[in-house]
Formats: sequence, structure tokens, C-alpha cells
Amino acid sequence: MVILMVSPHYNQDYTWEEISAILKAIKDCVERDRFSISKNENRQENLDFIRDFNLTNKRIKEILMEIKPEDFCHSLQNKKPGFEHEILYVFCTVKRLADIHGVENDVSIYIKFNLIEYSDGKNVVVISFHKLNRPIGYLFK
Repeated sequence: MVILMVSPHYNQDYTWEEISAILKAIKDCVERDRFSISKNENRQENLDFIRDFNLTNKRIKEILMEIKPEDFCHSLQNKKPGFEHEILYVFCTVKRLADIHGVENDVSIYIKFNLIEYSDGKNVVVISFHKLNRPIGYLFK
């Protein structure tokens, strides 16, 4: 476990129950295939990670469904113009993954979710889905 000072624009003011409820909403979307992984030109790290570990949609879905409340790190406000009202939720989980050479290692995966409410229900956008590239703090660890 890494302990860090959390930036003032990060929010860790949540109870276990609140994070459990947020995670349940996220998993409900994932289970119903109402989620997407950002794979645009600004998200090359996501594309590289998925390719480097040969992650299928099925395996990605399994990883997302296995996230636990203790994997929660913090939330933050979306800074993208026009989307400042959105809250992004950051989790980090460790999974055993094989790289493209078949070598297995425990990999810390940084996952940032945007849970969006539409008129026909909720959807999840997985903004970040890649290897953890800097130390991070956890709320419940």
C-alpha cells in the first residue's frame, strides 16, 4: 500500500457504503454492456495496455466486475470544458496478466470511470484503463 498526500482537487470524503453503491451502479452498467473504454488518440495508454496484455473484451469486463470498494482511490471533477459537472471515480486494482510474450506478472491497473445518467439509464465510460504509472493512495487500505 502506498500512502500519499492527496491533491486538494481529489475527493476522498466517502464512506464505504457510498463507494459500494457507486461501484454497484458501475458494475450494473458493465454487466449490461452499457460501458465503453476510451480508445481515442488522447488515450494511447489505454490502447497500448490492452494490446500489450492481449486483453479481450471478455477479460476487460471480468477485470471491471472484480473491482472492490477497497480498490477506490479518489474522485475528481471532470475538467473537460462542458463536462465540469461530472465526477470521475478512480480505482486501482491488481491482476495477474500475461504480456504478449506469455510472461505473467501482477499488474496494478489504474481505472478512471465516468458514470453518466442518460434518459434511458446509466452508462459508464472507462476513461483510463492502463498500468498504474505513479504512486497512488487508497481510501480504504
